[in-house]
Amino acid sequence: MNVLLTLAYDGTNYHGWQRQENAISIQERLEDAISKVCKTEISVIGASRTDTGVHALGQRAMFAKNSNIPIEKFTYAINTQLGSDISVVKSEAVADDFHPRFSAKNKTYRYKIYNAPFRNPILRNYSWHVYHDLALEKMKEAAKYIIGEHDFSCFCASGGQAKTTVRTVYNLSLSKENNEICIDINGNGFLYNMVRIIAGTLVYAGMSKIEPKSIKDIILSKDRTRAGITAPPQGLTLMEINY
Repeated sequence: MNVLLTLAYDGTNYHGWQRQENAISIQERLEDAISKVCKTEISVIGASRTDTGVHALGQRAMFAKNSNIPIEKFTYAINTQLGSDISVVKSEAVADDFHPRFSAKNKTYRYKIYNAPFRNPILRNYSWHVYHDLALEKMKEAAKYIIGEHDFSCFCASGGQAKTTVRTVYNLSLSKENNEICIDINGNGFLYNMVRIIAGTLVYAGMSKIEPKSIKDIILSKDRTRAGITAPPQGLTLMEINY
């Protein structure tokens, strides 16, 4: 029997999700915690490899059950072995043929921008401070051209290992409250740094560095250099993974 965990974490102090030799990762902390609970070495399979400084409210990870602990009690047991910046919020049983990454139907990310002349120290680890005045309507217009199935090579950073760069964005919306702009994006999968590059491109549209209508041509060009910058990691949160 396999156990699927839903995780929330503040990624500020971690070098991303994936276990590394010379840096602390979310995966390492989680595997160590589960191993202590189960009293044997446990490995987990994650649904998404979030980068250094990226946060999550709906990350998923699976491991093979090797304990008499009831499935629903793993949430409590594992949390006793984790620090305050990582939390298991749900534990459930899944079928043997379930895979947290390949079984996913879609994922939702949120990118936050703090748009004001001066930075907000409270939000420094959870948003991108952009001091230029951003035209939200231009950003919304640009976002319309990203929705749909496309070859998103222009929004993929070098180093990506995907077999295909074709993805489908089901929804891309922007909202603003006070000085905070939220970019919410849902799709069947995302390329390396894709969401952060989209955020950087929408910011360029809001600054009139890129015309909204040119997004269509940028996508067709498959040229990374024509898109906007890669937005910094701290503004990004993995919100949800649906199966």
